[in-house]
Amino acid sequence: MSERLNVKDLITVGIFSVIIIILVFAFGMLGYIPILMLALPIIAALICGIPYMLFLTRVTKFGMVTLMGLILGIVMFLSGHTWVPIVVFTLFAFIADCILKMGNYSSIKNSIISHGVFILGIMGNMLPFFILKDYFMEAMRASMGNDYVNIIAPFLNYEVLIVLFILTFLVGIASAYIGKIVLRKHFEKAGIA
Repeated sequence: MSERLNVKDLITVGIFSVIIIILVFAFGMLGYIPILMLALPIIAALICGIPYMLFLTRVTKFGMVTLMGLILGIVMFLSGHTWVPIVVFTLFAFIADCILKMGNYSSIKNSIISHGVFILGIMGNMLPFFILKDYFMEAMRASMGNDYVNIIAPFLNYEVLIVLFILTFLVGIASAYIGKIVLRKHFEKAGIA
């Protein structure tokens, strides 16, 4: 078996990238509720476990997860985020790819951990809010209003950022575990996984 990605691999990456993008953007609308805006990485970790685990049933080559992370980062950038998600998503996807390779793409434990790491890429969307707080507060104030900013501003500190990283990772692991159970129970019976 060739280690190079072929057209079938690229199509698989594209399809699952679209699925995850749709889920993230659909649930991202919850960000219009101020306090839920901060919880979006955790929500993404929760909803992406099943499709990610289904994607891993098709992954047998290094680079597929990294490519999906790059695609997600680029889409986030094109949708109005900074360039940071491109770097962060690609980095965490690359680490997830390495974890999968260490488990020879067949280890359930590595698959579950890889989702926890991969989904940390979504934090690329949040980092600018914490690092360039004043700039983004003014931009949010102009688009969302004072009330919105007044609710989330007290939470934009490094302690909350660390908690978000930890919770996103843990929820990502739990979601992947649930995804593995769902795959075994439903998708394997249907012949999809």
